[in-house]
Amino acid sequence: MNFATRLADGETANAADMIEYGIDGCDLGNVLVARSKIGVCAILLGANQDEMERSLAAIFPMSLLVPNKPHVRDELAKAVQFIASPKDDLDLELDVRGTPFQHRVWDALRTVKSGRPVTYAQLACRVHGPKSLRAIAQACSENPIALAIPCHRVMGNSGSTSGYRWGVERKRALVNREVAAA
Repeated sequence: MNFATRLADGETANAADMIEYGIDGCDLGNVLVARSKIGVCAILLGANQDEMERSLAAIFPMSLLVPNKPHVRDELAKAVQFIASPKDDLDLELDVRGTPFQHRVWDALRTVKSGRPVTYAQLACRVHGPKSLRAIAQACSENPIALAIPCHRVMGNSGSTSGYRWGVERKRALVNREVAAA
């Protein structure tokens, strides 16, 4: 599928919102890093390229998506390295898009230290405004910038590994690596 020309007849992409992306293998499957003119706007994990490209298209339906691995090479390398050995937080220039509530949740997620997972209730205490655990979990599940906005660090209130947009096994692996490195 060619995402640079994926729009249906009569639809136009916002040329100012061109998003370039690249995909690379990692020991958790594959990682896709997408970048706008502002910064990284998506980091997706998945089993195959088509699945991740469809997810990217669903997240940014009106953007022009252009495969350009050389343009995102540095950010992609940082993401692959982070997955292999998460010693520090993933430090990237980000283009975070979401509602004001999602921004509050995602900002709170960025304060969660590597190797020190929190529960949804603990995360809710860090969020200003509505603190519904269901709304907090929904914002985590809609986070398109995996790893850099570390939603994998949030556990169920019983401390169990709960759902994760990119699979519970990936979440468990990421958390275990961070705890071991701490």
